[in-house]
Amino acid sequence: MPRAFLIDTDVASDDAVALIMTLRAPDIRVVAITTVAGNVEVEQATRNALYTVELCGARVPVFVGAEKPLLRVHQSATWFHGRDGLGDHGYPTPRQEPEKLHAVDAMIEAIEANPGIVVVTLGPLTNLALAVTRKPGLAARVGRCVVMGGAPCCEGNVTPAAEYNIWVDPEAARMVMLSGLPVELVGWQTCRGDAVLNETDIAHVLGFKNELARFAIECNSRAREAYREQTGEDGISLPDPVAMSIALDPTIGNQWSEHYVDVEIRSELTRGMTVVDRLNVAADERNQAVWADALRKGSKTKVCWTIDHRRWKEALFLALR
Repeated sequence: MPRAFLIDTDVASDDAVALIMTLRAPDIRVVAITTVAGNVEVEQATRNALYTVELCGARVPVFVGAEKPLLRVHQSATWFHGRDGLGDHGYPTPRQEPEKLHAVDAMIEAIEANPGIVVVTLGPLTNLALAVTRKPGLAARVGRCVVMGGAPCCEGNVTPAAEYNIWVDPEAARMVMLSGLPVELVGWQTCRGDAVLNETDIAHVLGFKNELARFAIECNSRAREAYREQTGEDGISLPDPVAMSIALDPTIGNQWSEHYVDVEIRSELTRGMTVVDRLNVAADERNQAVWADALRKGSKTKVCWTIDHRRWKEALFLALR
């Protein structure tokens, strides 16, 4: 039986590639795609999701979700992905329309109808936070919750302390981390260094000479420039597809450990920081008061620290051939 996936996403260039990987996986049934404001406004994210679904020749319902974070002003990442999130190449308007049901309601329905479903989040966690707040029992019905987000014990990509998806809506991220969901945190560090598509990799993909391969490289053109400006590394960094490759095959993550994780919501200096109890000291007497909410939850988060770079790229190439 195909595995059921629910994908929550703020579709920009790397999200689109992650969607392609899932939609082309033969053993996966994408129950729904829900969109959220993040990289771009939610309307644009929805348009990008519909366009990508059509490009794959798939029929998957797309539901429009939260227009802004729970408590914060929405701050997009168009400086990184382009005004339309896909590098501003003028892709046509999709023919398919989004569904009428709100994404949060669709998320609840999909989880309740598919016990053990794999939930993959590629953007801010606003929709999922709203869903588990409305129906706390949802957490027990989710098999895995793979979250692309965070910068566990390393530098962030939007502030020195925080990764974008968590920083945009830290309150939502904290609610999800403390919800009892079986979270697998795939942080920004996993898509750097040897995980970046280099010139040889890019040429290899373009050598497939098909529309999906061309789109995957082309829509990330602005993101490649922005990544070079941000880090000094040249190539295409793909955090969402890396997370999706782990959702599809957890063994691509080759170093994991389980810890309490909390998210900073009060400090502007460290807003959105994913604080990982890596040395397991949260329960020590001096820390119990600060970590009371995480300790009360009782369940830990699986944190992916490193990935098998060769196998990640092989998974990507297979999806784009």
